[in-house]
Amino acid sequence: MAWRVPLSDLDYGEAEKDAALRVLASRWLTSGPEVQAFEAEFAAMVGVPQAVACSSATAGLHLAFLAVGVGPGDEVIQPALNFVAAANMTIACGARPVFADICALEEPTLDPGEVEGLITPRTKAVVAMHYGGNLCRMADLKRLCERRGIILIEDACHAVGARYGDGSGRGPEGLMAGAIGDLGTFSFFSNKNLATGEGGMVTTHGAELAERLRRLRSHGMTAPTWDRHRGHASSYGVVLHGYNYRLDELHAALGRAQLAKLAGNNGRRRSLLSRYGARIAGAAGAWRMPFAERICGSAGHLMVALAPDGAQREQAVRRLREAEIQSSLHYPCIADFEAFEAFRGARLAQTRRFVERAITLPLYPTMSPDSVDIVCDILLGR
Repeated sequence: MAWRVPLSDLDYGEAEKDAALRVLASRWLTSGPEVQAFEAEFAAMVGVPQAVACSSATAGLHLAFLAVGVGPGDEVIQPALNFVAAANMTIACGARPVFADICALEEPTLDPGEVEGLITPRTKAVVAMHYGGNLCRMADLKRLCERRGIILIEDACHAVGARYGDGSGRGPEGLMAGAIGDLGTFSFFSNKNLATGEGGMVTTHGAELAERLRRLRSHGMTAPTWDRHRGHASSYGVVLHGYNYRLDELHAALGRAQLAKLAGNNGRRRSLLSRYGARIAGAAGAWRMPFAERICGSAGHLMVALAPDGAQREQAVRRLREAEIQSSLHYPCIADFEAFEAFRGARLAQTRRFVERAITLPLYPTMSPDSVDIVCDILLGR
């Protein structure tokens, strides 16, 4: 279907074309100098000493869990309002996901009070997912995890370029997403703010953690192919049971081109969010917009509106589709999927209320302000 207004769209042009041609001209396609440069540039943007590129954010989550020793018998507390990757990777490690509720309908991020109530002697890690590009209550989560000796992992797939600030004066004010927890994970999927098609990144302050991540992403080998190609190593050892989670040169080169555009594109996303917010706030009825007062620090990944009830949400979805405007839902409650049937008893009242009423609307940096007005007119039944 050719959408009049798509849910997302790429900001791709000559910079990305030149990046791809640069790699083809080099005649080196697997992980090499482009990946290393992308890692360095990304680490500088986030404000951490270490960034490890990988083939996807799912691979990054798996690597993060493995690097900190998540395994059989462990529990990982995480939101049920998320893409299924973190939960799947928890199970892949032999651990058990423990689903926590969100703070509120207007703040659909992990509730620190809920997390504290779910901690047991088996709790190994907490995954804080920055929904829609809006950071969790990281000051509270960081203090809690440090006090209880628990690993804090940021699922920052929505939040590349977001900066923390809860105004409390007690937390990590001014730090970027991915620089606050023990590790941060990012996605470069096609609909993300920094889009390469596939790819991900893991950030950390720990040099030893980064070295373990690098070895795990490449079969546990001590010398990567690029080093052997340049004659820096003639052979290699295998010191860990690892995986092939490497990023290739083409995706890294595209990532570098996209990274150069990130700050400007995130600014345009925030401007569009402000326009959406003004339209929704000025409308009759009970439509609401999460994080409406916190746009300035957001990465602006998603535009989500909350209908007064589920029936009105479904009516709006139909109106939008009939007008050839794409919409979506981020996300179904993970505990309600068939594969997670054993977790359906989890008390997730706020999450389920949110899922019933939420609708994701078009948002991308090349979107025009007029398109926002068109979407809002249809959404609100004008």
